Amino acid sequence: MIHTKYIIRIEGTKKIPDYIQIRDENFTLIAYFRLNNPTRALTRCNLLDKMEEILAIASKLPYGEMRKLEF
Repeated sequence: MIHTKYIIRIEGTKKIPDYIQIRDENFTLIAYFRLNNPTRALTRCNLLDKMEEILAIASKLPYGEMRKLEF
């Protein structure tokens, strides 16, 4: 069964770092993390086994752009 998720890269400010959001097919937020510290967030939403793939996509994703992930 394929579960569609969406990944968005959000640009931070001087005090707030850049972060990544992962949302489900209903656009409900399921993970929120900084690129340098994804482990706990991805563990909570059962995506730790996809961490390398998610980080590779997130590091190249332009700010504000949403991309579909299908796992």
